[in-house]
Amino acid sequence: MHDPIRRGGPEHLVIALGSNLGDRHAILAEAVERISATPGVFARAVSTFVESVAVRTSGPDDSAPPYLNGVLVGHTYLEPHRLLSATSAIEDALGRVRTERWGDRTIDIDLVEVGGRRVHDETLELPHPRAGDRDFVLAPWLEVEPEARLTGRGRVADLLAALRGTAG
Repeated sequence: MHDPIRRGGPEHLVIALGSNLGDRHAILAEAVERISATPGVFARAVSTFVESVAVRTSGPDDSAPPYLNGVLVGHTYLEPHRLLSATSAIEDALGRVRTERWGDRTIDIDLVEVGGRRVHDETLELPHPRAGDRDFVLAPWLEVEPEARLTGRGRVADLLAALRGTAG
């Protein structure tokens, strides 16, 4: 079993949020409030929410309701698996139903970074394996942390520029 509370100082935290069902703004605001109220989690900044096309396992899907996405940054004393449990409970409380991988959802909360840790097991992968390839994660993150770096991938500004085909 994982120790729920880390020993030592807090770790930098980046969480991506998205919603494409229901009152997206209200759901994302509630998710931010609940994450911020989680013992051992301290939100420092929340990005502007940006709209993006839904992405399925087969690729972008213009026929699906668009997503509203944003990023929360802060720090945490929670061990990553405990943090994942807490965010999963928030998703459940906000009506997330897991029927289809990358399907429509009221809320999606992804751990992007936790203290630069590298975790790869049956329940969690850190850093988030697709964060560096998603404009809807990188742009909001860059807004609130202009010098942000994605562990193992480099500067968020450079990743975003490469994704957009522009000079970094």
